[in-house]
Amino acid sequence: MLTLHFSFYNQQNFGLMRSGAIRLFTLGLFLCICMFISSCKSSSQSGTENMEQVLSISAKPYGQMDQGQVTEYTMVNEKGMIVKIINYGAIITNIMVPDREGAIDDVVLGFDNLEDYLAPHPFFGAVVGRYGNRIGGAQFELDGITYTLAKNNGENHLHGGVKGFDKYLWQSDTIKEADRVGVHMIRTSPDMEEGYPGTLEVSLTYWLDNNNNLGIDYEANSDKPTICNLTNHSYFNLGGANAADVLSHEVMIKSETITAVDAGLIPTGDLLPVEGTPFDFRQPVAIGARIDDNHQQIGLGGGYDHNFVIRRETPSDLELIASVFDRNSGRYMEVLSKEPGVQFYSGNFLDGSLTGKNGKQYVKRSGLCLETQHFPDSPNKPSFPSVRLDPGEIYETSTVYRFSLK
Repeated sequence: MLTLHFSFYNQQNFGLMRSGAIRLFTLGLFLCICMFISSCKSSSQSGTENMEQVLSISAKPYGQMDQGQVTEYTMVNEKGMIVKIINYGAIITNIMVPDREGAIDDVVLGFDNLEDYLAPHPFFGAVVGRYGNRIGGAQFELDGITYTLAKNNGENHLHGGVKGFDKYLWQSDTIKEADRVGVHMIRTSPDMEEGYPGTLEVSLTYWLDNNNNLGIDYEANSDKPTICNLTNHSYFNLGGANAADVLSHEVMIKSETITAVDAGLIPTGDLLPVEGTPFDFRQPVAIGARIDDNHQQIGLGGGYDHNFVIRRETPSDLELIASVFDRNSGRYMEVLSKEPGVQFYSGNFLDGSLTGKNGKQYVKRSGLCLETQHFPDSPNKPSFPSVRLDPGEIYETSTVYRFSLK
């Protein structure tokens, strides 16, 4: 009996031990799994952070149109700046930069979808050409031949005509270099497209580096004498996507004179000194400080819509020509250019009829443009810098938008 009792006791004790071991094993396995999952999450988050800090470019479909598939390109640098571009109109759709608190926001006007970009709009983010800005009377003479262009701005011609470069699908591809990434785009503008002579082969490159420089390099050549003046028409609001207007933005422009305009905003040929006028931005001044002054040129433009003649240090090197500062966010943008002029436009014709990103209505003066350029109506003003492009010559220019904080 004692033997049987001892045996029963040992079996019972063994069962309890086995049950406890199983529970310990199960608990240990559960803890191991939890640690593994936590490690994976940590690794994943770390990987994501590293990806965000690596200079990169990606592409994805943006939509379909009659000319073909539209592609969206996203460039990201190690500081977290994000630039998005589509190859329809070579449009900059988004520029995301941080404020002084580190909050990243979009600082250009535009839309959330292709359909809105295909509808009429005031050239949001687009490359305009063959001739950026206005040509008086919608015609010009070259080698004794008068070329007639579309009248798409009253009696005048604006930004390349009814179907300018902003309304075409560009061929495009990505560029990856050690210190920058980019998008290369090309298109061929046929002889007499929108009334312009010569087949124009156009090439442009958008690029982003780790110093928050967003650059645009333009090149073109023609098989006949023609004219060429390309620019980008982005509307900036450094306050971010939900900011009301740009009147508090402080602007500096390296300019002693503007090209005075008539009622159609066509240059008269006269250069107006900025000293003592609302156009003196040689030192930073808030846009709203003098935008409604009783000045003839302010009245004609409904605010600022004028070409500023740049006081250049060199004839054609890339140099600082303008800057914009939003004191509320701390965002600061410098504009570098090789061009002799810049069109400062204070968004006077925005009227709230367009609904942009996140349902925001774009009201009067909710964005500003700094369009680097040769002067408006240069083909009809021999005293202005020439925009003529002959066979064998290369049209070449560059603009850089540099973002930082103050």
